[in-house]
Order: sequence, then C-alpha cells, then structure tokens
Amino acid sequence: MTLPSTHSLARRTLLALTALTALTAADSGWAQAAPYPNRPIHLFIASTAGGPQDVMGRMMAEELSKSLGQPVVIENKPGAGGALAAEPVARATPDGHALLMTAIPYAIAPALMPKLSYDINRDFVHIAQVVTGPNILVAHPSTGFKTLKDLLTAAAANPDKVVYASSGNGTSGHLAMEMLKQRAKVAMLHVPYRGGAPAVNDLLAGHAQVLFINQDAVVQHVASGKLIALASSGPTRSPVYPTVPTVAESGFPGFESTAWGGISTTRGTPPAVVERLNNAIVSAVQGPLRARMEAVGYQIVTSSSSDYTAHVRRETENWARVVQAAGIKAD
Repeated sequence: MTLPSTHSLARRTLLALTALTALTAADSGWAQAAPYPNRPIHLFIASTAGGPQDVMGRMMAEELSKSLGQPVVIENKPGAGGALAAEPVARATPDGHALLMTAIPYAIAPALMPKLSYDINRDFVHIAQVVTGPNILVAHPSTGFKTLKDLLTAAAANPDKVVYASSGNGTSGHLAMEMLKQRAKVAMLHVPYRGGAPAVNDLLAGHAQVLFINQDAVVQHVASGKLIALASSGPTRSPVYPTVPTVAESGFPGFESTAWGGISTTRGTPPAVVERLNNAIVSAVQGPLRARMEAVGYQIVTSSSSDYTAHVRRETENWARVVQAAGIKAD
C-alpha cells in the first residue's frame, strides 16, 4: 500500500480547513442576514381601539417601527380580563416578535380569576415600564366633603351609607377604595359601572357620592368645580393636581395605588433581544413620545427589565392581599 506523501496530507488538510472556514463564514453571514427583528412585530392590547391602553400602544408602535426597522402591528384583543391578549403572547415563539401591553389589570386578574391559562409572572419577560399615574378620589359637591378626613368621618358615622362608584368590579379604582376602607376600618357601599365614563356621569348627576378613578378622567370636572378632589393615591402628589394631598399625607403612611403600563414579551426571549427592545422603548418615551404622552395625562416612567419584572410581581402580591381581605369575586 502506498502512503500519501507529506505534501499530499498537508494539501488535503489545507483544503479541509478552507472548506470549514467557508461554511463558518456562510453560517455567520446567514445569521447576520436575519437580525432581530426580521419580520413585523405584533403588539397585543387588551383594549378596544381608542381606549387608554390603545392610545399609548399606538404611540409606542409608531416609534418602535422607526427605531427597529419593522412594522409594529396593533392587535386589539379586549375581553376575558385581558386573557385574549395575553394568551397568544404567552404561547408565541420566544423571539420578541410578539409583545403585550401590560398594565395593572394583569396584576389584579390572578386573584380574581385563579384558573387563568397563563401566569403573568411565569410566562412573560417584562421588558420596560412606560407610564404610571395615581387614581384621584373625587366627591360630588353636595356631600360637603372637602378632605379625605371628611369622607372617612361620614363613613364611620354611617356604615354602608356613603355610596362609592367604580369603573368596574376589580378595577384599580375599586381596589384602591377597598384598600382605603381596610386601612381606615370603615364600610361604604360599592356600585360598579361598566367603564369609567358612566361612573363619572352618575357621580356628576349625584347618584353616587365619591369615586376613585384614573387622574386624567376627571381633570376638567375638578377644574370647573363640578367635582371636589379629596386625595390622590400615588406615593407623591400628582403634577396634574399639585394642591391635592396624597392618601399617605392624609393619615395613611405607605398607602399607594397607581395605574401603570409597560411592555412585555414571551418568557425565553433571548436577553439580547430584550435589551434591544428595552433600549428602544426607553429612547422613545424619553424622547419623541414624552410631550405627547404627558399632554394626555400620562406620567413617564422608564425602567430596566429586571425592575419592571420586580414591580409586576410586587403588584400581583399586593392586590392578591386586598382582594382576599375584601372577598372580591370576578363578575
């Protein structure tokens, strides 16, 4: 048997290495040809077109489309306590092409609906918080209430006689009032409505006495004197109502109940994709979107993915305690 010469072996080795290098380069070229994102991104929103979440989502979609170089398509999926929007994202391929507009209802829902098909903490990566804002506690002028103390004094003297409206069972305003009742140890009668607009309208008509609701919903009515602002539920005073004290200032240290929103995606999405999305979101809300969002009543918040993840978990645990103590059930 004739053995190959040293020269022949060297030549074959060189050819093999050349082929391997070519394959590696081809693989690398393919990977670079399909960076994130490589197709349209879908942003799922648990709101009808024109709702507060939808307005914010469309603002975000416009800016993210510019910065990421792919269309961001809005998918309005209202209903089932947000599950219709959350489920497709929870089941999506974890590559960052399916996003969910998350908000406080997703932290409340697990306590109200324990048989949800998804887990807001387990099945998602929370990319960035975008906005926050307190609820504002308002009263009809006929009550004579000027301060939170006035309301609580009347409620203590007349259990279940003070009627408070809410924009719906299990909403942030409903739970803010329930948390206040628990802290103050008073009883008031709850009348839920199907949305904020009918609740505000009935309060204006005097059919209810007080209401906890998102701060932007009653700005004009407070300014005109048709409603009296008693307290806000944030950790500090709202820039929209700078003269209105917080609940914490009014005798309940540590009281906090804010409406908030952000963007999340499917658990397992690569960290590099999450980081790119976080950077794009933060740049959008700190830059071109800030003035537009503040003009419609949003307070801008930017956070890391880890900070937003911790926030969602804290909120889930906090509202579970309130729901359990109040015995609230889903409609």
